[in-house]
Amino acid sequence: MPDILSKGSKFDPVLVKELFNKVKGKSSLAALCGQTPIPFNGQKEFIFTMDDEVDLVAENGKMTRGSVSLDPVIIVPVKIEYGARISDEFLYAAEEEQIETLRNFSDGFAKKTARGLDIMAFHGVNPRAKTASALIGTNHFDNGVTVIKQDSKTPKTPDALIEEAIAAVQDNEYDISGLTMAPSFRSDLAKMVDTSGRKIYPELAWGNAPSQMNGIQTVANNTVSFNSSKDLAIVGDFSTFKWGYSKEIPLEIIEYGDPDNSGQDLKGCGQVYIRAKAYIGWGIMDKSAFAVIQSAAE
Repeated sequence: MPDILSKGSKFDPVLVKELFNKVKGKSSLAALCGQTPIPFNGQKEFIFTMDDEVDLVAENGKMTRGSVSLDPVIIVPVKIEYGARISDEFLYAAEEEQIETLRNFSDGFAKKTARGLDIMAFHGVNPRAKTASALIGTNHFDNGVTVIKQDSKTPKTPDALIEEAIAAVQDNEYDISGLTMAPSFRSDLAKMVDTSGRKIYPELAWGNAPSQMNGIQTVANNTVSFNSSKDLAIVGDFSTFKWGYSKEIPLEIIEYGDPDNSGQDLKGCGQVYIRAKAYIGWGIMDKSAFAVIQSAAE
C-alpha cells in the first residue's frame, strides 16, 4: 500500500480549498473581507494620504501645493501550527480510512485556524498562550483603533454605542461595511424593546445571528471577547483590512521522538503525531477606518 501521508507532504489542493472555505465560515475577519494572496516573504502596501482639500483656482491663477504622505504597511505571514497524537494503527489502516482521518483533522485545523486569525488580528495575542505576541506587535485592532467605551455611571444602549462607533468611523471619511460582535453584545441587542414592549431586533431572538442588520454585514463571534477582553464589538470599513495565506499547507506524519515536548516517546506509546502548519499574513491599512466598542469593566 502506498504511503499516501508521507513525512513532509502537503494537504492536496482539494483539501486546502475545503479548509479555507471552512475558515471563512468560522472567522469574523474572513467572512467580512475577502482574502488577498500574500507572498510567503511578505508584501508592502502603500497608503497614499491627502490631508488637504482640492484648491479652487481662477483662470491664470497661482496654484498651491497640497500635503500628501505615503506610508507603508508591511504584511508578513506568521506561522501557526496544530498537532495531535493518534494511535499508530493509523499507519496500517486502509487508504480510505487514512483519508477520512485526514479530512477530520483538516476540519478541526480549519476551525482553529479561523479562530486563530481573529484572535491574533483582534487582540495581538498567541491564541494558545493567551499572551501578547512580539511577532504581532501592534498589528491588531486593540492597538490604535478608536475606542467607544460604555459609561459605567449612565450606561448607553447597545444600539447607541453602535451609532457612536459608526459616527466615529464616518468622521474619518470611511463607509461602514461590517460589524462583528461578541455573543453577550448580540444578546443585549436582542433584549432591547420599544415603548410598547416589542423587541426592536426580533431577528436576534433565541440566539439567532443574521448575516445582515440594517444593511450592514454582521457576524457574531466569541473571538471578539476572547480571553476576557473588554471588546464587545468592532465596526468599520473592512475593505481596509488585508489578509491572506500560503496555498501550501505543510502536513507532517511523525513516527519517532517527542515532537510535542510532552516527555513521552511516540514509539514507546504506540503513537504517531500529525502536525499541520499554515502561514497567514494580515494588515490594517488604516486604523481610523474602525472603532471598537468596549465594556466599562476595568
